[in-house]
Amino acid sequence: MKYLKQFMVILAFSFLGEVLHQVLPLPIPASVYGLVFMLAALMTGVLKLHQVKETSAFLIEIMPVMFIPAAAGLIDSWGILQPVIIPLGITFAGIIMIIVSAAMQSMSF
Repeated sequence: MKYLKQFMVILAFSFLGEVLHQVLPLPIPASVYGLVFMLAALMTGVLKLHQVKETSAFLIEIMPVMFIPAAAGLIDSWGILQPVIIPLGITFAGIIMIIVSAAMQSMSF
C-alpha cells in the first residue's frame, strides 16, 4: 500500500502539470510543470521526501526499460533514417567535442 500511495502522490503532481498545461498557453511540457510543482512542494516542506522516496527510486531504476520501445521504433524506421545518418553522426560528434572541450576548459581553472 505504501508504494501505491507514493505512486498516487507522484501521479497527482503529474495531473496538476497536465491541467496547468491545458490552462496556460505556454510552450512548456506538462511534465515540466509537474516536476516544478513537486520540487516546490519538496522544498517548502508540503511534501516530505520520505513520502515519495521508494517509488521514485523504483521509477528511476526501471527508466532504461522505458526506452526499449523507442529504440525498437528507431530500428523499424531505419529506411527513413539511413539517408541522414552521416549528418546525424557529424552532429553527435560535434556535441561530444563541445562537451569534452568545455570539460577540459573547466578543469584548467
